[in-house]
Amino acid sequence: MSLRTLPLLFINLGGEMVYILDQRLKAQVIPDEKAKKVLHDIVSTMFNRRFMDELFKPQELYSKKGLRTVFDRLAHASIMRLNTASMDKLYDLMTMAFKYQVAMSLTPRDVLLVTLNHIDAIQSFVAESPVISGHVDNVYQLLITNYGKLSIGEFQLIRQTLLNFFQDMHIRVSIFLKDKVQNSNGRFAISTAGMVPYGSEPPGIIRMFSTEGEHVKTASFPSGGNYTYSMQQGSIELQGNRCTQLGTNMYAMNKPFETTISVPAPQQPMSMAGTSIATR
Repeated sequence: MSLRTLPLLFINLGGEMVYILDQRLKAQVIPDEKAKKVLHDIVSTMFNRRFMDELFKPQELYSKKGLRTVFDRLAHASIMRLNTASMDKLYDLMTMAFKYQVAMSLTPRDVLLVTLNHIDAIQSFVAESPVISGHVDNVYQLLITNYGKLSIGEFQLIRQTLLNFFQDMHIRVSIFLKDKVQNSNGRFAISTAGMVPYGSEPPGIIRMFSTEGEHVKTASFPSGGNYTYSMQQGSIELQGNRCTQLGTNMYAMNKPFETTISVPAPQQPMSMAGTSIATR
């Protein structure tokens, strides 16, 4: 288990919370000022400097129950109020979205790029508030300082720790089912084709070398899929090109979308679309 995992888990889940709440506030036609205040209050609380300093200290992950409690309190850090059922649905969507992003990452280092995509988007939500924007910039600097120079092995340990945390969560999400990236049992369908990691070659070539290290023969075999090269490595610079869509706001895409989740029978499907967000 990696003692560096908690900040990435918290920030990415927080980013997904912001995406979902923004989508629901718009769907329920909450006045812009109220909607903006909800998101600003949540981001301000989430990225409180003192809390972030404590979060980035090496430590074990919170328990599932403990982490859920943190997000319960965070969701109500504004004028917004959610009942227990609505919070359950919100948290399930958050966790499954980030689990999908971790599972689909091409390399362990991509977990950092996914996190930076969330940071970039959160920054856009609070751009009108210099104080809150400064909190987000502070988190970016903490990420670069703590993760910018980690080895692939260290990132692999972080990724494995995240997957262990999520391993028993198999909640079906409508957008994943429609895009055929999730099976009916709630498990993700990971493709054996597509883009290969930056600096890698598509599978299908075997190179043989002599005992002196000289290349003497090349053979090939059918790889069973269509592959493309990654032409650029994702940047960790401020607002840089992350070279991945994982961690971006999938609810902002230009297609109809319903924040709906379902669970295996005998329980009935649950839908955020039928849930109201109350603001005071």
